[in-house]
Amino acid sequence: MYDHQDIEKKWQARWQQENLYHVSEDTSKPKYYILDMFPYPSGVGLHVGHPKGYIATDILARAKILQGFNVLHPMGFDAFGLPAENYAISKKIHPRIATAENVANYKRQLGLFGFSYDWSREINTTDPKYYKWTQWMFAKMFDKGLVYESNEPINWCPSCKTGLANEDVEDGKCERCGTLVELKPLRQWVIRITDYAERLLTDLDKLPYWENSIKEMQRNWIGKSDGAEVVFQIADSDLSIKVFTTRVDTIFGCTYVVLAPENKLLDELKDQITNWPEVAAYREAIKNKSTLERTDLNKDKSGVELIGLKAVNPFNNESVKIFAADYVLNNYGTGAVMAVPAHDERDFEFAKKYNLRIKTSVAPLDNEIISAGEIFTADGVLVDSGEFTGLKSIEARQRMSDWLSRTDQGGLKINYKIKDWVFSRQRYWGEPIPIVHCPACAQKIKELITQGVDPRTAGFSEGEIMNPGAIVVPDNNLPVLLPEVTSYEPSGTGESPLANITDWVATTCPKCGGPAKRETNTMPQWAGSSWYYLRYIDPDNDQVFVDKAKEKYWSPVDFYVGGAEHATRHLIYARFWHKFLFDLGLVNYEEPFTKLQHVGLIMGEDGRKMSKRWGNVVNPDEVIAEYGADAMRVYEMFMSPFSESCAWSSKGVVGARKFLERLEKIKISEKPDSRKILSLLNKTIKKIGEDIELFKHNTAISQMMILVNAIYDEGTAVSLASYQKFLIILAPFAPHLAEELWERAGNSESIFKATWPKYDEDLLKDDTFVLAVQINGKLRATIEVSSDITEDQARETALADINVQKWLAEKELIKSVYVKGKLLSLVIN
Repeated sequence: MYDHQDIEKKWQARWQQENLYHVSEDTSKPKYYILDMFPYPSGVGLHVGHPKGYIATDILARAKILQGFNVLHPMGFDAFGLPAENYAISKKIHPRIATAENVANYKRQLGLFGFSYDWSREINTTDPKYYKWTQWMFAKMFDKGLVYESNEPINWCPSCKTGLANEDVEDGKCERCGTLVELKPLRQWVIRITDYAERLLTDLDKLPYWENSIKEMQRNWIGKSDGAEVVFQIADSDLSIKVFTTRVDTIFGCTYVVLAPENKLLDELKDQITNWPEVAAYREAIKNKSTLERTDLNKDKSGVELIGLKAVNPFNNESVKIFAADYVLNNYGTGAVMAVPAHDERDFEFAKKYNLRIKTSVAPLDNEIISAGEIFTADGVLVDSGEFTGLKSIEARQRMSDWLSRTDQGGLKINYKIKDWVFSRQRYWGEPIPIVHCPACAQKIKELITQGVDPRTAGFSEGEIMNPGAIVVPDNNLPVLLPEVTSYEPSGTGESPLANITDWVATTCPKCGGPAKRETNTMPQWAGSSWYYLRYIDPDNDQVFVDKAKEKYWSPVDFYVGGAEHATRHLIYARFWHKFLFDLGLVNYEEPFTKLQHVGLIMGEDGRKMSKRWGNVVNPDEVIAEYGADAMRVYEMFMSPFSESCAWSSKGVVGARKFLERLEKIKISEKPDSRKILSLLNKTIKKIGEDIELFKHNTAISQMMILVNAIYDEGTAVSLASYQKFLIILAPFAPHLAEELWERAGNSESIFKATWPKYDEDLLKDDTFVLAVQINGKLRATIEVSSDITEDQARETALADINVQKWLAEKELIKSVYVKGKLLSLVIN
């Protein structure tokens, strides 16, 4: 009887005792680095959907070990951030305690599957020995001028009580809790990821083994737009409005200009706006509107005219009205747009509502007449556009941009949808930001600049000059430890709970020795996950975050597996972070991940996403206890193509278990195997090797089932040589059972010290094939014949077949044509 519990406990203990999966830098072997997106350890633990990716990577890792590779297959925990903190708050447990408990439970559950992780390389983002290097890297970005302090309105989640990056907002809602996001002015630290936008975009072409869908999601998120910047001078003022447009060819149809209500220009122009109380009231009224509400084409557009101000169109010197309107976002482009209602839907709706002029400046190329009340948004030919009239849109855009450049009123401009990375969180459970605020140093920098002295000569970094008074914590003072607190709940005031720990906040400036205050915002969850794959390579190094020689050996990651939902967050952040380290000469490769594969979800048996709300969560502990880890591994890989979503089925697990039970009963025979079995075994070796590489686990398992059925058809026994080859290719999928049967077959060493079997090309050929017989071009018969049949033998066999003979009656055979292994064509008169 197949006792999975005894077998799995036995072999998991044996693997641990023998340290089977310990990895070193064995340069005599080719390396293979396979990685899972590491989990954040939630309190509810794993459900059966979570291990799907882990099983797949374990199969690949074990196959690569058997194929002679030195395999790095690590695991760790992404344990800082909102998920862990919110769980701790809900359970009224300190996040440090809750996280430790959750990690222990995750490790226990992962252990049930028998994964081939080298646990000596485990990392945890909350470990000070780890986040020391996260802080160190942030400090290097700060020193290089990639970090700046901002008070601009940012995405604010009123439920999570923290600021969010654009990437954390989905359809105007907090990705974590689903609450509508507000725009709230807040002091925060921001990283200039936009400095890397073009490289992040173009270098996608260097990733041929990434799924196109993931690359396309990144391209859309980065959102490169080629256009022009146009300067609209404000009449009777030294100030001007810069707008970015992809349709400068329509500018002669501009009848008003719009500023985002948050645009700083409004405050600078306050004294000239005669209806300022009305403008201020409008700003207050719309401040809690979500981005989704503001940009929805179906929503009613609102705005207020800035009375007393006019903007001057540089092309025709025409003065146009200026509005503040919520359909323009401050964090896109310049926070201002030129409104051309004849050629833009949003401008058209706004113009109709406020009875503004609608002026056509581009007409269809085919001279089609535009009906009253219609707009034309496509390229066309310019009309009523001064010297540019008659030009086609594409030519006009170039010539008009050149004109702007020559007249110093703008010019060609590239804009990106991606915005700088808001890096502050007003929460407790995160990495402290290694900055102190020193008023004396702020004053010193200002004095030096006033005197015309470069502050760098006084030892200030680029980041310290850009952010006067913000002093980076030096390397020898890292890590800045997260202090213990009694109250860690978010304040909701825009300040982190750390701000209340006065004895921690008060510190000494490392630059001048004067009194200073620590930064109290913490880093986002994405910080520690942006570089963790590098720390697995050298987890215990306290001198550098990774030894460069080790990194050169193991990097880049050969195969990365995780959820597609991280395409526009983690994967963009990690690629940016890696490129920064590459620019510093600290890593050897420009891109971190060679091949990427996303995981399809496993839904509940009711077809809905597994959730306590629906009561459809299946606990893997229970499945493994009843059916075994190997059965669950085989089932999850067999249930559907890897990247597709599918529903859990209890019957499916039973089927996988029965397959393993049948497999266990196969005997070893003293007799040689039949040609059929040998051929099928070699086909199976070939197919499984190929399918594992392609993550086509379902078809690999199907092929194994075909082989087992064939063995049963011939008496449930195969030769020792065939039996052992089969166990080796089974081992990545069902490692515990494969080890047990390997030992029963007389082997003393682990099966994972064996060698992946090679297939025999000759044995891939079938003994027979189905010969198609055509007569005068039409199929008249099919005959099973020997694979090595000659043309003469094929013709004789066909002529003797009763189905062929009836077509040859009283006919003369003129010629025959034989296509080896496929077809015999007969021509008769």
